[in-house]
Amino acid sequence: MTVVAAKSVVSIQYTLKNGEGETIDASEAGDPLRYLHGAGNIVPGLEEELEGKKIGDKLEVVVQPADGYGEVSGPGPQALPREAFEGVEPAPGMSFVAEDEDGNQIHLWVLDANEERVVVTPDHPLAGVTLHFAVEIEAVREATAEELEHGHVH
Repeated sequence: MTVVAAKSVVSIQYTLKNGEGETIDASEAGDPLRYLHGAGNIVPGLEEELEGKKIGDKLEVVVQPADGYGEVSGPGPQALPREAFEGVEPAPGMSFVAEDEDGNQIHLWVLDANEERVVVTPDHPLAGVTLHFAVEIEAVREATAEELEHGHVH
């Protein structure tokens, strides 16, 4: 298998930048990102652009927020008392799942933490950011039955 398609394991080298050209993330040389294509393991806009590409293909992909980490939404940052995080050492960038008053699970990210309070937001840190990817496809193979069952690469 040499073409990126659903149920394939894809290995890519990538650099991710924001609209100002600042590097947000990048794979390490010799250590590509491996993901199960079609399982929602990478942002939808990038996954869509990789569909049908071949080993060796290099591409520049611009992903709008709606097809990346979403638009900024929700009530905005909220400060919670540090005591609510007993047994956990919250740090900026950390994510966790909490329960609201109705028992619904919500994903939250830590923006800031000190000895008195922890500031959290329901928005991913890259929500509202246009993502600029430089990608090279290094390998493509069929996923194993176990990978397909679990929804990620082993």
